[in-house]
Amino acid sequence: MAASRLHELSVFLIVARHKSFTRAAKELGVSTSAVSQTVRQLEERVGQALLFRTTRSVSLTDVGQRLMERATPGVETAMDALEHLFTDSTQLSGTLRLTVPVFALATILEPILPRFLQEHPQVRVEARVSDRFVDIVSEGLDAGFRLAESVERDMVQVRLTPAFRFLVLGSPDYLRRRGTPTKPADLVKHDCLSYRAPTTGLIYHWELERGRRTLRVPVKGPVVSDSAHFLMRMAAAGLGLTYAAEPEAAPFLRAGTLQPVLEDWAPSVPGVFLYYPHRTRASPLLRAFVEVARKVLPVR
Repeated sequence: MAASRLHELSVFLIVARHKSFTRAAKELGVSTSAVSQTVRQLEERVGQALLFRTTRSVSLTDVGQRLMERATPGVETAMDALEHLFTDSTQLSGTLRLTVPVFALATILEPILPRFLQEHPQVRVEARVSDRFVDIVSEGLDAGFRLAESVERDMVQVRLTPAFRFLVLGSPDYLRRRGTPTKPADLVKHDCLSYRAPTTGLIYHWELERGRRTLRVPVKGPVVSDSAHFLMRMAAAGLGLTYAAEPEAAPFLRAGTLQPVLEDWAPSVPGVFLYYPHRTRASPLLRAFVEVARKVLPVR
């Protein structure tokens, strides 16, 4: 009887986390009807509805919400203990699904991946590369990489990089022809290559700061793109100024094809973080990935 109750509770918590019988069934490797029947048995056992069901959505009742909040820590602790034992005695396998912005490919994922797969050869990594903000739970992903300011507060965050700056950049040829801006107001006189945010579709206003003063500068120019790397290449070709993260711009800076301007106005961000849902325990695959990241990346 106790084992049956624990199974029903575990299934309910997975449904509650996904807010979907279908996704819960996929995680459990059983049919949707089997998941639905298990939750119904738990509801009959407690004598109260735990979930609201419609043809399009699943949500928690007040009783279901209280049960989830009280039961989740204990069940997660038990599952973590079992997973640690399992991980210690078997080789990791399965698929780790990540969402990765373009700027994090060369600076973060590419250094980690060879070491990670060398240590865990039975693991498969699926990297969905997009600068669009995605709901990792609804899209069936394990974790993502983002700037700290872009991560929802209910997510667990693991630092992957040190703090870094965002820079305004131009080619030596462009700056010789058009002059070097010395204050933010000078940008209105320049061709500025504009970034269109994939999530909102809006043109990004360049963020500048000095001391306690912060500016958001609307810019215009001959090129608009949702690829910061493409805009840096076009800036290196002399088409105008661009705005980019310093780690992503590093190859252009080393080559001398781009140089920073307005450096005293360059804002700093805390860095890039791996994030995953707070109420979802980190899987053995994700824990292993974080361990390798801490070995490879210059963050302690």
